[in-house]
Amino acid sequence: MSATGEESSHEILASLEESVGRIVAQLSDCRKENELLKSELASLQNILRTCKLPGTAGVSGDMAGKSADGFSYAEKLQVRQKLVLILQKIEMELRKDQFSS
Repeated sequence: MSATGEESSHEILASLEESVGRIVAQLSDCRKENELLKSELASLQNILRTCKLPGTAGVSGDMAGKSADGFSYAEKLQVRQKLVLILQKIEMELRKDQFSS
């Protein structure tokens, strides 16, 4: 192999190594961000799980009646269902991003 061919090979190798280094750094950043988002999602899920709705903790009474906070059982249930849907969408986006990375 000639000297110019070796120099060219070394330049290509150095360029590849630099590119790999940048990609590894990006991957590391993405993993950190992913872990942060997973943590936030878990926190939101825990908050949602601990929401106490009338009727779920053994509270009896009129299911359609207003509670002390002014919301009916049906209204609270509807809000909770919407929150669950939002969390599911966030989780699906995280999974989609994880597989496309």
